[in-house]
Amino acid sequence: MIGFFVGTQMENKKILFVCLGNICRSPMAEGVFRQRAQDLHLDVSFDSAGTGGWHAGEAPDKRMQETGQGHGVDISDLRARQFSVSDFDAFDQIYVMDDSNLENVLKLARDANDRGKVKMLLNELYPREDMSVPDPYFGGQQGFEHVFDLLQRSAEKVLG
Repeated sequence: MIGFFVGTQMENKKILFVCLGNICRSPMAEGVFRQRAQDLHLDVSFDSAGTGGWHAGEAPDKRMQETGQGHGVDISDLRARQFSVSDFDAFDQIYVMDDSNLENVLKLARDANDRGKVKMLLNELYPREDMSVPDPYFGGQQGFEHVFDLLQRSAEKVLG
């Protein structure tokens, strides 16, 4: 079953992933989903952003890049940017990684249409549980691998 796209056309959809600094979870989500869409020959666009802007212009965390490379997902071309209100207009779906990201993105929502685009990513795997994609930044390699696995399973659920 395809999550967000049940009963809708996938072509030309635009999905944004949001975490705190846009250097670990959201760029890896972008990379994993981009790779899955390419493998399935889907015309879906992806981007990522952070609720904070202190890493703007930086490449993803080296440990996350290495994790992706180990699984055939290259995110070295991505650069961090901060989420903005205009993202509500540019994207069909906005997936956030945790409850603080959810709160910060929803604070910027202008109306019910904006709010309706925002969803916790892991609700695709665990409906209505509002589970967070854990932030691996302060942990070891096992945390990065765990995040990759969650994102990979989410991509399979959402895209097929």
